[in-house]
Amino acid sequence: MTDTATTSLPRSPSAAPGPLSTAGASALYVGALLGPSLLLLPGLAARAAGPASLLAWLALLGLSGLIATVFCALGTRLGSSGGVAGYTAAGLGARAGRAAGWCFLAGVVAGAPVVCLIGGSYAAAAVGADGGTAVRAGLVLLALVLGVRLLGVRTGAGLQLALVSGLVGLVLLAALGSAPAARAAHWTPFLPHGWAGVARAAPPLMFAFVGWEAAASLTTRLRDPRRQLRRVVLIAFAVTSLLCLGLAAATVAVLGPGAGGPVPLADLMRAALGSRGPLLAAGAAVVLTLAATNTYLTGAAALLDALLPPGAATDPTPSPASGPASGATPGPASGRRGSLVVVGATVLTGGPLFALVGTGLLTTAQLVAVPTALFLAVYLTCTAAAVRVLDGMPRLAAAVSCPAVLALLLGTGWPVLLAAAVALTAAALGRTDDRSPSGRSAAAREGSPAGGV
Repeated sequence: MTDTATTSLPRSPSAAPGPLSTAGASALYVGALLGPSLLLLPGLAARAAGPASLLAWLALLGLSGLIATVFCALGTRLGSSGGVAGYTAAGLGARAGRAAGWCFLAGVVAGAPVVCLIGGSYAAAAVGADGGTAVRAGLVLLALVLGVRLLGVRTGAGLQLALVSGLVGLVLLAALGSAPAARAAHWTPFLPHGWAGVARAAPPLMFAFVGWEAAASLTTRLRDPRRQLRRVVLIAFAVTSLLCLGLAAATVAVLGPGAGGPVPLADLMRAALGSRGPLLAAGAAVVLTLAATNTYLTGAAALLDALLPPGAATDPTPSPASGPASGATPGPASGRRGSLVVVGATVLTGGPLFALVGTGLLTTAQLVAVPTALFLAVYLTCTAAAVRVLDGMPRLAAAVSCPAVLALLLGTGWPVLLAAAVALTAAALGRTDDRSPSGRSAAAREGSPAGGV
C-alpha cells in the first residue's frame, strides 16, 4: 500500500504550498512508493518462492518501470485531471473513471487494517508475544489512526520526509548490518517450489509498487512538470528498486529457511544489532503505520467527496472550469463528510478482518491480496486508458503493462471477484453527466499519494 504517501484535506488556494524542487518531489515520490508493506512482503515472497523470489522482484520492478512511464506520460499530458479516476475517464469514459476511483477508495479502506496488522506484528515481535497480541496491537493502531482522522489531523510534508528518510536508513541498516550473517548455503536450492512458487509470489508483491499514481498530484506542484516529472520518476524508480532488491536479497541470504516469518525486517535488525534490533524495527513500524494509514485515509476522504453527489451540507461543487487547473477545492464541510464516511467504512471493513485473523481463519499475508487486487484493478483501467490517449513509447509501455497487470490481478485469487464487484457496481450506479471524475474538483486528485503536499 503505498504507504508513506502524503495527502491532505482540501485547502484554500491561499494556503497552497509552494512549488517543489526536483529533489523534494523525488523524496515525496519515494515516500509514495515505500511504506509498511515493505515490512512484510520480502518474507512473504521468500516463503512462496525461496531464493527465486528475487526473480519475482526483478520482474515486477520491470513492470513497475513500465507503469511509471505510463503515469509520467499521463501526468505530463493530462496534468492532475482527477487522478486515477480522471486518467481512466479520459480514455475509457466517465463510468470507467468512476469505477477506478471507487476501486482506489476500496483499496485504501481495505488496506488500512492490513497495514495496522503489519505494524501490530512488529510490536508483538519486539516483546516476544504471540499472534493474538499482534492482532490486539493492530486493533489499537487502527483505533488510534481513525481517531486522528476524525480530529482532522494531517501529517505535514516535513514529517513525511523525515519518515521516508528513517525508513530508507532502517532498510540500509538492516541489509548492510546483517551482511556478516549471510550464508551462501541459503541460496540453495534456488527454486525450492519450482516456477509455480515464483508465480505465487508475484501478485502480493505488487502491493509494494502502489504509488505511481502520485504523478497526478505532483504535476500541480512542479515548476516545469514536463521536464521535472521524468527526472523525479527516474530517481524514485532507482531508489525504490535498490531498496527493494537489497532488502529481498538480505532476507534470503541472512534468514535462509526462516525468511518466511511475518517480521523479516525485525529478524534482520536482530542479526545486525542484537536484541535491540527488533525494538528499533517495532518503533519504526508503529510510527510508519500510523503516519501512512492516516495519510491514505485522508486522501480517501477527499477522493470520496469528489465521487459522491454534492450534499446539502457541503459547499457547492466547483464547475469543471474551476477544477484542478485553477486549484479550487471543496470547503471544510465536504472534507468532514468524507472523513466520517471513510472512518465508518474502515470500521465496518476492519472489524471482520481483525476477527478473521484473530480466530486463525486468515492470516495477514493472505489479507494482503485484498487491497492488492483493488489497486491492480485501478492500474488495469489506467493502463488500458493510456493505450487510447497516449502515443509513442508511453503507449507501447501501456500496451505491454496492461496485460501483465491483468495477469497479476487474476493471480490474486478470490479477491479479484471483490475488485470486479466494486468496479461493476460503481460503473452501473455512476452518473454520466458532466460531473465526471476528471472535472469534479481538485479533491479527486487528493486521493493520490503525495497529493496536496
